[in-house]
Amino acid sequence: MTLIDSRPGIHAAYRALTATTGVFVDADLAVTRLGPPLRAELGEWFPADQVEQAVDTYRALYPDYAIAPSVPTPGAVEALAAVRELGLRVVVVTSKLGRLARMHLDHLGMRVDELAGDLFAEGKAAALTEHGVRWYVGDHVADMVAAGTAGVPGIGVATGPCSAEDLRAAGAAYVLPDLTGFPALLREIAVGS
Repeated sequence: MTLIDSRPGIHAAYRALTATTGVFVDADLAVTRLGPPLRAELGEWFPADQVEQAVDTYRALYPDYAIAPSVPTPGAVEALAAVRELGLRVVVVTSKLGRLARMHLDHLGMRVDELAGDLFAEGKAAALTEHGVRWYVGDHVADMVAAGTAGVPGIGVATGPCSAEDLRAAGAAYVLPDLTGFPALLREIAVGS
């Protein structure tokens, strides 16, 4: 939910998972708590010994159901352009499986320089460090934990499941209601660094 609103597609993929497996997944509820790894969500619906198979089934269904309905979040295209205008690189670090994240980005024509997937919270910090990220923008408190662990300022965007207050409490150096204000913030902080 930082760059891409994948909720409509994820909702459809969860409904397809329910139809395929016969195990009810409340898609309406599941899309309100995106961010943590897929296994955590599926663990709410499937017995522990069936979670890995459910993950595999969901990921097999994902390309057919989740890619096309997804759209950029407000300000995402302009945010990427602002990074490039300053001669900086776009690095996406996500909990989504990398190949699925790449499908979203390609479908929407969002060019990035690096993509690291299947990472969450502190697990994202190594990728942030490896790619020399100077600021990390995210919509989840775990993203602010990742930024803090990597020693970079976190920029919280209240477009996902976490409120502006939650993002601040998790250590966000800056909090925006959405990405529309990001280009101006980036120009301000890039000049100051």
